Amino acid sequence: MEETMMNLPTQNNGDHSKEVIDEEDAKAASKIWDYVFGFTDMALIKCAIDLGIPDLIEKNGGSISLSELSSSLSCSTPHLYRIMRYLVHKNIFNQKKTSQNNLFYSQTPLSRRLLSNGKNSMVPLLLLETSPTMLAPWLALSKRVLQENGSAFDAVHGEDVWSFSAENLEHSRLINDAMACDARIVIPRVIEECPDLFKGVCSVVDVGGGDGTTLSMLVKGFSWIKGINFDLPHVIDANLVACQGVEHVSGDMFKLVPKADVAIIKWVLHDWGDEECIKILKNCKEAIPKDKGKVIILEGVLEEETNDKLESARMMLDMVMMAHTTNGKERTLKEWNYVIMEAGFSRINVTRIHAVQSVIEAFP
Repeated sequence: MEETMMNLPTQNNGDHSKEVIDEEDAKAASKIWDYVFGFTDMALIKCAIDLGIPDLIEKNGGSISLSELSSSLSCSTPHLYRIMRYLVHKNIFNQKKTSQNNLFYSQTPLSRRLLSNGKNSMVPLLLLETSPTMLAPWLALSKRVLQENGSAFDAVHGEDVWSFSAENLEHSRLINDAMACDARIVIPRVIEECPDLFKGVCSVVDVGGGDGTTLSMLVKGFSWIKGINFDLPHVIDANLVACQGVEHVSGDMFKLVPKADVAIIKWVLHDWGDEECIKILKNCKEAIPKDKGKVIILEGVLEEETNDKLESARMMLDMVMMAHTTNGKERTLKEWNYVIMEAGFSRINVTRIHAVQSVIEAFP
């Protein structure tokens, strides 16, 4: 009896281990399909944007029937139903069936971010990342890994993304629209959560400022600021909209940055390697006064251990940099501290905000 009882735990532990293994294998058998068809989510959301479905629901008061949606789009109802079924499954839209079996679709917080002119619209960013130009390098990512100085974008297009954009103005417009989209999301957070950031500042130069959206919002938020939107000639010459308090200036940030009390640089440094970042930051340092100047860097800060829900987005952005740039990457705080100090700054201050980016202040 005693020997039998001693053997029981061993038998139970074995069964438990087998159950754990079986459960893990079952999860793997299900999860693997997410990777086999992982592109489906992006493709279906782009499809919804191209068809204008989020905008149509918005214009219809936030809810629309399948028949009305099909009629508005002049499309096949069965095909549309299948697309909407998938998007409802992914919580992009809500679905309601009436007693007469009529289907109605309504908005969700996610679908509102797919409105063409929504407050928090992510449409321009999605249109950039789903463009054939930006999708193709992902399939050549292994070349980037195997070649120390290689670039997946170069491997596919024969030149880097910046040279390509200078020669293909439509792609340049996609990039500028995407950066403006990000500005409309992050800059209100900066204004709201860092109200003293521009206290006593008279002038700000936005390095790589694209179409000037960042500065136009900052000037409205801090009315005493004079803004200088600084970017490459082909960007500045692209019929940018005039904004009161903002001057558009063309040039090369690797050569010279216009003088101002503060230089701000948003989602630019992650496109470049350490050597290039240090050069850009040195030029920014030369542009600001030594006594009261500073450089404001709006970039993600990677952390190895965090409960931040946006950390996954930062990790994905790091892979985007690997696919689309030669030496670009997302950086940890230690890595940011390195490039900033190597550029000759004396100290930094980091403020986390409710965005993918943090506010990094670098002082001479």
